[in-house]
Amino acid sequence: MPPAPRKQALYAPLSRGRDLLVASTALVLLSPLLAVLILLVRVVLGSPALFRQQRIGLADRPFELVKLRTMSDERDHAGELLPDAARLGRFGRLLRASSLDELPTLWNVLRGEMSLVGPRPLLPRYLPRYTPEQRRRHEVKPGITGWAQIHGRNALSWEQKFALDVWYVDHRSLGLDFRILLATVGQVVRAAGIRHGQEATMPEFLGKEGAVPAGRDHALS
Repeated sequence: MPPAPRKQALYAPLSRGRDLLVASTALVLLSPLLAVLILLVRVVLGSPALFRQQRIGLADRPFELVKLRTMSDERDHAGELLPDAARLGRFGRLLRASSLDELPTLWNVLRGEMSLVGPRPLLPRYLPRYTPEQRRRHEVKPGITGWAQIHGRNALSWEQKFALDVWYVDHRSLGLDFRILLATVGQVVRAAGIRHGQEATMPEFLGKEGAVPAGRDHALS
């Protein structure tokens, strides 16, 4: 059941105020760490240090997601990018396991393209592959963390993730967001749900037809 209209009307400005306060404070306090990480990424993986990719946000609107780069650009003899597992080295795995690669995404929160809590933003080409129910995940801003992330992250199937995303859309509240943020700390400490089975990253979502092995989408989680 969707939130009551009055609660929903209060939720939007209050959650935006929270996002602005937390994101701006975190960026100021963590800017020295972010600068060091950018330098390390440039040394270990090369330039650019930031990974930018079009994702879909609130009401199906596209925006440019910004994260720290976690993969190399290693290619095979034919010039094709190697699979994700081959390009995601020890340093990249450390960034992902600690969620430090997400620090630049606070800029997306400040810009109002994302929230601290919400469904993870996915690729534009997925839009026509959703069922009408799955597409409801775009009724709210995407988040750095979310209900699906604390219930399995990449260990879940796409169908499980989307069901949890839609549940969040119908039950969102400041109290629920606080629970999700607290649980996210535990997820990061345990580095839980980073892998999808034996794959280094999530496979591509193909809708009802199923999925193909991971290796070309670079940081779908």
